[in-house]
Amino acid sequence: MYDEKYAEIDQENLYQVMTNMPDQLTDGLGLSRELVLSGDFEYLVLSGMGGSALSAELLKIYLDETINKERKGNPIRILINRGYTLPQEAFNSQCLNILSSYSGNTEETLSSFQEVLENKLPALVIASGGKLMEMAKENSVPFILLPSGIQPRMGMGYSFSALIGVLMKLGILPDKTEELKVAKIEIIKNLEVFEEKGKEMVACVHGQTPIVYASERLKSIAMIWKIMFNENSKTPAFWNFFPELNHNEMVGFNNPQANFSLIILRDELDHPRNLRRFQMTESLLKNYGLKVALVDAPSGEVIFKIFALLQIGCFASYHLALAYETDPTPVNMVERFKGLLE
Repeated sequence: MYDEKYAEIDQENLYQVMTNMPDQLTDGLGLSRELVLSGDFEYLVLSGMGGSALSAELLKIYLDETINKERKGNPIRILINRGYTLPQEAFNSQCLNILSSYSGNTEETLSSFQEVLENKLPALVIASGGKLMEMAKENSVPFILLPSGIQPRMGMGYSFSALIGVLMKLGILPDKTEELKVAKIEIIKNLEVFEEKGKEMVACVHGQTPIVYASERLKSIAMIWKIMFNENSKTPAFWNFFPELNHNEMVGFNNPQANFSLIILRDELDHPRNLRRFQMTESLLKNYGLKVALVDAPSGEVIFKIFALLQIGCFASYHLALAYETDPTPVNMVERFKGLLE
């Protein structure tokens, strides 16, 4: 629930952006409705940085939890390129290259797009404008125009559902309109619950360095929580996943050089042995003086579960920012760094 005193710190009203995020699940699908796209593609390579690549991480979870379970040995593959040059897979005729930059001016993505154009590779652009959109129009490359005015990390719903629309256009996925609509409605119904869970996390991580853990199947959500703490709360944060972390990272807490708090994202559908690992890791590391908080994913369909966990993470990082009296929206250090590169 919004408190007027938030505005003293939250000068760009990130709170409203967060609470409007469920609408992106249906609005983003609408952005791809007029898209003209065809081809027989076996996989996608999405080139993007920061928040502009996160939708592909979420799409990978969604596909692995749904249609890929039925496509044994023939999954729909999503590869993410976070660099200046295309991976070798991008040059296959059965690959669709997606160039994603919320601003449209991300230099790594522009570099990859130039390589796409030089090699006449099948492509699609997702942006809110900028040089990337100009290049797409100049070269008759299909594009999806995102709404402008928010930080890229806060537009995951737009680009995720737009990508769902792309897969629908290609005949890879059936119509998911109703599924996205239901997820949106359920998230809106539970926003106050999710905010309270987020606030509970502040007591665990305030004055500490957060570390977010999840199972391998949901590890990208742990990564996005980490990013939200970085960009919203303006604090260092880290992430890892089970069971790998039990074979190395946890040993480091024998001799920590900072104050760490753990948040474990747990889902009832995780492997039973991982569920056991969550419990044992919590118990063990509490004995080493660490604060540990468990966040249970709500039961429900995959899209609802993904975006419910993201909402909780957004609220946690937002209220931590308020506790630090830090405006959660701007990322001034990133902008300064871009200026230094010019």
